This record gives sequence, C-alpha cells and structure tokens, in this order.
Amino acid sequence: MPEPAVPSVPSASPAPPAPPTPPVSLAALLSREDLGLRQIAGPPAADVRVHWAHTSEMSDPYPYLLGGELLLTAGVHVPEAAGSGTYFDDYVARIVEAGGAALGFGLAPVHDTVPRALVAACEAYGLPLVEVPERTTFSGVARAVWQLMARARLAELRRISEAQQGLAAAASRPDPVPSVLRRLAGRLEGRAVLYGPEGTEIAAAGREPGGEVRRALEELARFVTGHASSTATDTVAGTRLAAYALGTGQGFVLGVAAPHRESGDHTIASVAAVLLSLLTGEHQSGTGAARSSALVRLLLGARREEVAPLLAGGGGEAPRWHVVHARPDTGTPDPVSASALGAALGSPLVDTAEEVVRVLVPVAGSAGTTSTTASSPSSPPAPQPGWVLGVSAAVGPAEWPAADVQAARALARARAVRAPLVRHGDRPALADLVPAGEAEAHARALLAPVAAVPALTETLRAWLSLHGSWDRTAVALSVHRNTVRQRIARCAALLETDLDDPDVRMELWFALRDPRPSE
Repeated sequence: MPEPAVPSVPSASPAPPAPPTPPVSLAALLSREDLGLRQIAGPPAADVRVHWAHTSEMSDPYPYLLGGELLLTAGVHVPEAAGSGTYFDDYVARIVEAGGAALGFGLAPVHDTVPRALVAACEAYGLPLVEVPERTTFSGVARAVWQLMARARLAELRRISEAQQGLAAAASRPDPVPSVLRRLAGRLEGRAVLYGPEGTEIAAAGREPGGEVRRALEELARFVTGHASSTATDTVAGTRLAAYALGTGQGFVLGVAAPHRESGDHTIASVAAVLLSLLTGEHQSGTGAARSSALVRLLLGARREEVAPLLAGGGGEAPRWHVVHARPDTGTPDPVSASALGAALGSPLVDTAEEVVRVLVPVAGSAGTTSTTASSPSSPPAPQPGWVLGVSAAVGPAEWPAADVQAARALARARAVRAPLVRHGDRPALADLVPAGEAEAHARALLAPVAAVPALTETLRAWLSLHGSWDRTAVALSVHRNTVRQRIARCAALLETDLDDPDVRMELWFALRDPRPSE
C-alpha cells in the first residue's frame, strides 16, 4: 500500500498488525530481461516506487486509482485526433493527481509506437513513461511486480525478525534501557530517545539531530503524552519522526528520528516500545521473585553477603556494588521516574524517600553478575539527563551502609558545585597510613565536643569539603547560609580551635572522612 502523505502537524496512527507490503523500485522492474520494458520519459526509475500494477482503458482513470500504481494501457481510449489537442495533457495530469507512480504503454494491438504527444506530456508532468513491447502481456508485467513485492516482503520480514531478536537480546543485558535504545538507533540509522513523564530526556542513543529536529521530536512526544493516541508521526527538515507512548498511560514515550523510513521500521520501533514498556514498568521480568526471596531472607536474619547474589541476578560470589543517590533537576521524584532512572542505571533496586532516590547498582563485570560488557569492575554509573547524582565507591555488601553515607555526601557536593555527578574518592590517602583502630579512636576524641549534635558534624564536614564556602554549603544541606555560619561558629567554640587555620582544617577533615564518628 502507498505510504500516506506526511502531514504538517503530528498525525496519530494505529499500529498495523503486520508490516505493509513494501513497494518495489521501477528500476528493478525495468531490469527484468524477460519483460523487455524501456523507460522513454520521466524522472529516473531508481527514484520511483511502485506499489502495484493496474490496467485501465478509461480516458479518465482518476476515480479508479488509489495511488502508487504502475498504470498499464494499450491506448484503446485515445481518440484519433488526440495528438493535436490537450487530450494527453489532461490524461497525464489526472494520473499524477491520483498519485500514479508510472504509466506503461503497450505497443499492441492498437498503437505501433508510443504517441509523441504522450511522451511530451509525461516529461512535462514528471510521470515515468514505460514502453511495453508487443511480446509482453500486461498480466506478465503485473505478475513481475507481485514477484518483486513478494521478495521484498520476505527480505523485510527477515530484517524485522533479526531486529526483534537483537532488541530482545539488548533487553536482557544489565543495562537494558540504554542497550535497547542503542540497538534501535542502529537499526533505523537514526536517533532513539526515552522521555520521562515530565518530557525530560531520560536516555538516548544514536546520532544527535539538529536543533529543529530535536525540538520537533520533543513536541511530538508531548503530543502523544497529552492525547489518547498511542503513536504519532511527523517529518521535519527531511527527517522522519515518530513517537510511541509506553505502558498504560504512565507518561513514558519513545521518540525516534531517522533520515528515511522503510516499510518495516514502524514494526521494529513498536517492538522496542513494548520492551521499554516492560523495562520501565513496576514489574520487571526475572527480578521480582529474586528480590522477594532476598527480602524474606534478610527479615529472617540472613546477612547482606548471603542475599546479594540474588539481587544481582546471578549466583556464586557476591559482586561489588555502587550506591547512587539522585535528585531531579526540577520537582520531586515520583515512583515512575525513579523506576526509569533505575532502568537507565541498569538496576531494579530503587528506593524513593522524600526528595532523594537511592539505587543499588551492581558493578558491571564483577563476580555474580551476568554482564557481557567489557566494563571494568570499578566502572561507575554515568550521568543521567535531568538528574543530579552522587555515587559511592564500589563496595561489597558488608559495606553498603558506609557506601550509602558516601553517596549522600557525594550528592550534596554535586548539588553544591552544580555538577551532574560527583563520585566518592576511592584512592589511598595519608589517612590510610594510620591503623583503622587508632584513626577511629583519635577521630572520636577529636570530635567528641560536637559528636552529640549530628547537624554540627555534618555541617562541618560539608563546609570543609567545599573549602569554607557558605553559599555552597547552604545549598548542599538545604539550609540558609546564616544557619551555616551559626553552626560553624558553634563548632569552633565547642572545639576551642581556630577553623581558619589550615592545619586544624586538615586534621578535622581526616577525622570526618570516617563516617563512624558522627553515626
């Protein structure tokens, strides 16, 4: 069937149950030696797509055409005086108006040659004109068209099947959402974007389009979100755009921008949309049972080290983990956007508390995971659009509480310095030269005057980490800058020390690096 004309505004369209039959190139039909067809007018055959063949001897075939046809005629309808009037101009104009792809003119039994006036009219209106020799029947031409379409359909079905398998494999990776988007963008040779409920770009893959196309795709995604239609398409600056609403109205949208559109592209994108609906949904295949089992074991007294392999989806030795704390750039997180963030980071272990989302992420490639990537075991999560992240060091399950503190402090610093992501420093330092027991005892003694008030130790730690900046500390702790000044002054009085002295600051910082004194 012919592809519908591209609308100037987003158009909603239902998903077909199967990919439409792909058109064939007129050039492929002309290359059939058994037909002996010859183009004598019109644009290059390689640029012409034929959707089917139709025979008609009507002087006005317009009412009987659907568009995209190779119209075959023997010229029975042509009057004897046609060459001296406007008959052929009117005839060709009506075919073009109906959307006909090309005109095939048979040399028998009425005409020995193609009328020159018809050739001129086809040239004037840009309609490909094909000469059909006497030995070739119209039914033979129609059969050849259908044979080429059948081969194209088979090739397209094979392409769709391979794409489905690739997308399914991508969805089973430890980073399923980015993997599905990368595979889809590669298949369509374009851009694939996952938008959140607020229209924020959560994850993307493929070539970055121009600003006009990017804005149009965002607008198309908003159109789908705010209407009952599940899909919409548009064309901007020669780029084909499509948007697919995911799930059951939760607000996630898949956006696709591609330089061209093949007949099976809609089916491929629809498969990706279904997979992303499952990945961003509340229930994720293969994880619910394992998480329930891990929770029951924890409640019954099992150690974190024993249940960690269940949470990672593997067996054997427990992997190493990152704890991630995240806050959205604007607004407060909701369960749906938090779930999408976890999917983008490659983990379903997500907790939303107040204004912070916490995600427990297994390190790709570490023992107990099923990762097939080449990422090193210490490779941390990457920044995510629309979020500010704090990432802990890679730790074992026994160190999760300490990593949770690290991630919280890293997030506070990221917000203070306006960075999309801050990672906890995990390299050896001078403090590591002191035995842990002695360092802890010294830290407790040094911080004892302020340890009874957690707000004081946390403010002192943030203030020192931000080089004494009142404003940044206030942002990190979500308090007024005067509150920071008052707390720091109180710390200086209780500790009976000069906080402007760099040696004092260094010693206090070493003591505060260990999370235990303030717990």
